[in-house]
Amino acid sequence: MNDTITIRGIVATEPRHLVTGTGLAITSFRLASPSRRWDRANSAWVNGDTNWFTVTAFRSLASNCTGSVVKGDRVLVAGRLRVRTWERQDRSGLAVEIDADAIGHDLAYGRGQWRRTPRQTADEMAAPGDAPSAEERAMAGAVALEVAAGAFGATRGADDAGSVDGNLDGGGPDGDGLASTPGMFVAPEFAGVGPDGVVPDDDAAPAPGPDRHDPSALAVDATA
Repeated sequence: MNDTITIRGIVATEPRHLVTGTGLAITSFRLASPSRRWDRANSAWVNGDTNWFTVTAFRSLASNCTGSVVKGDRVLVAGRLRVRTWERQDRSGLAVEIDADAIGHDLAYGRGQWRRTPRQTADEMAAPGDAPSAEERAMAGAVALEVAAGAFGATRGADDAGSVDGNLDGGGPDGDGLASTPGMFVAPEFAGVGPDGVVPDDDAAPAPGPDRHDPSALAVDATA
């Protein structure tokens, strides 16, 4: 599978950043994408499933991401979708990964300030569509699987679609759950996912009109 996908979600683990011996920057983190819908019968928002993704960025995107994105941030991620199996000791499952072409803060939930970075080399500024080499892919895959396996191990379990069973308390290897961390992105109120994988009621938007959708819904938008 090599589909292009755009996701709105919440950074569920602290981004892990490393630089290989060849100078390739790689950053990876877990992304939780909860969904909500308007229940007309009860005139209330109801919570849907939380989908989980492992996001991996390369080169300048990786370097800029590690200095801009922290656990708890609401972000938008665009990139190529990949699904593969992982094994770690007595655990195994499917890792749903996104090779990111772009990562940015979701300004529907807060304010951010863009700053231009110093001029990069041609290698660092590789075209977004340029696929990593086989060596780069192997290294990134190892990092992504470690991030995914660590996140799964800290949660109560995972189903065969790569989705954790609704618990964000242990979203990271340290199991300390989501928290709003000060940074470049400032949210007036942290609108996170609760301990049962649901969006708190105080994060709900006003009831939609007949032809409107929930603006706070974090819907997955995938195109083949």
